[in-house]
Amino acid sequence: MSTTELSFVNIAAYKFVPLDNLDERRLSLRDSCRQIGLRGTILLSSEGINMFLAGTRDAIDEFLGQLRRDPAFVDLEVKESLSDEQPFRRMLVKKKKEIITLAKPEIQPAEKTSKRISARELKQWFDEGRDFAMLDVRNDYEIELGSFDNAIPAGTDHFRQFAEAIKLLPDELREKPLVTFCTGGIRCEKASPLMENAGFKNILQLDGGILKYFEECGGDHFHGECFVFDQRVAVDSKLRETDTEQCYACQHPLTAEDQHRPEYTPPTACPYCYVPPEQALVELLEKRHAAIKSVTTPLPGSVPYDNIRPMNVPERCDGMTTLDFLDSFHPQVGRDEWQSRCEAGRIVFRDRALSANDVVSQGQRVEHHIPDTTEPDVNVDIRILYEDDDIIVVNKPAPLPMHPSGRFNRNTLSNILITVFDPVVPRIVHRLDANTSGVVVLAKRSKVASRIHPQFVAGTVEKIYLAMVQGFPADDKFECDLAIDDAPAKGGGRRLATDAGKASHTSFKVLDRNSDGTTLLEVQPHTGRTNQIRLHLASLGLPLVGEQTYKSDDKLAEQQTISIDDPPLCLHALRISLNHPTNAERISFETPYPSWLQ
Repeated sequence: MSTTELSFVNIAAYKFVPLDNLDERRLSLRDSCRQIGLRGTILLSSEGINMFLAGTRDAIDEFLGQLRRDPAFVDLEVKESLSDEQPFRRMLVKKKKEIITLAKPEIQPAEKTSKRISARELKQWFDEGRDFAMLDVRNDYEIELGSFDNAIPAGTDHFRQFAEAIKLLPDELREKPLVTFCTGGIRCEKASPLMENAGFKNILQLDGGILKYFEECGGDHFHGECFVFDQRVAVDSKLRETDTEQCYACQHPLTAEDQHRPEYTPPTACPYCYVPPEQALVELLEKRHAAIKSVTTPLPGSVPYDNIRPMNVPERCDGMTTLDFLDSFHPQVGRDEWQSRCEAGRIVFRDRALSANDVVSQGQRVEHHIPDTTEPDVNVDIRILYEDDDIIVVNKPAPLPMHPSGRFNRNTLSNILITVFDPVVPRIVHRLDANTSGVVVLAKRSKVASRIHPQFVAGTVEKIYLAMVQGFPADDKFECDLAIDDAPAKGGGRRLATDAGKASHTSFKVLDRNSDGTTLLEVQPHTGRTNQIRLHLASLGLPLVGEQTYKSDDKLAEQQTISIDDPPLCLHALRISLNHPTNAERISFETPYPSWLQ
């Protein structure tokens, strides 16, 4: 095919030569290439230049003419190939420590390198059946596409590994003729003298590499294709682009056969990096659990810090005094306590302490400052059960508050998961009590949360709990539909409604009556009121084992969250079923049994 049919000329060239003024050279080369329309990459270092460029015939000739006017590059040798498309996306000129990274500063090819063998002489050796060995110093993924007959792979994923790799070569190679080769010859300029320093006595490097061999000798004694570092991916022995592609995820070259395998799912995976979904999930969860352990060791709230709690003034509080607003917003704290905090200067708006009698306005963001905060210990044995692009499902331990409230800010499920999943901010779409363990679903984005939350409102989410209660129910199946007050009582708990309240409905089924006077129940709440199961059981004379708040309906404990050393509250969210927010498929998640039941 003629150069008129293939409109882009691709050149590869390098030269080891001492260079100075690298910043000036970089800017000059970049401007020159951009002005004449070249794309590709040029690497500059104090040891020389390495380049892969493409453009029209005229642009390439103009560039090389300019470059060779520099005494350092007057004899620069170039390897050419043709393509019908521009194989590079942009033009880059970079300064590097080395133009090909070996990390062996004692190897200086500009001062000393190994003897060369020309492409034609190498072909003659093959044709004559000479006794010699070939060492492919390229990376394993390049070698998979093609290599010379009977060539020995270096066994590296990156050229930096070459110095260690040659220690594993057979001892007999130290005496016999050994020809090193790579794509264009640059890696052999360092690999060959390194091998001589390591005791290999008869080293030759293929001058110009595989590309020069293709140019002068074709594909004789070479099988497959040659990987190139541009969008062409690979060329054949006639230096024509092949059908080989490169995996977007792992960068592995892919033959036409590879591209037809079921594991090829561009742009996410190919046969060389594909991981079955089950294995991928296991690996992801292991990573998440390691991150949870890291961010909770020590507990994030165990180190004293200045805690700032924001409160946005709602419309109903517009025009209230600061004290009235605070007492209305968090009545469980108590009016006298809020008065004391105002006097201590801990209620702030725009860096100004508010007095109890200041007037607040709708939309104001008032801050509650709590200095030298140290939070109580919590159980952080958080286990991720499932994760995909939309949701996270966890088995929440107890005691562990879901979100900042009261004595807890950093030692909460939401704060821990926000740190673990950064930059994703998991959004809570339903809640469990701090003292209740079990399955919780979180959304990764607000749009996903907006698709899940309505399912809870509509009652289409099925939730099954396990509860251990004191006493024996009269029936094996029973229900409770007592309404619950919406407003929190002192301490943050709830009470059964005396007048109008939130409709509440819970079903119970006996699983086991125990000899110690306790009963194991399966519980299904059909509504989602705060503390619903606990309140209904207490009203039926069947309080949960470990219950401290609802021992009787007329007296509530002021502290909702139990201590980590207290006996556990025997209530566990065992299973949840809902529609997936993306495809509406019904999904269900179940946790292991809690330790108090095991």
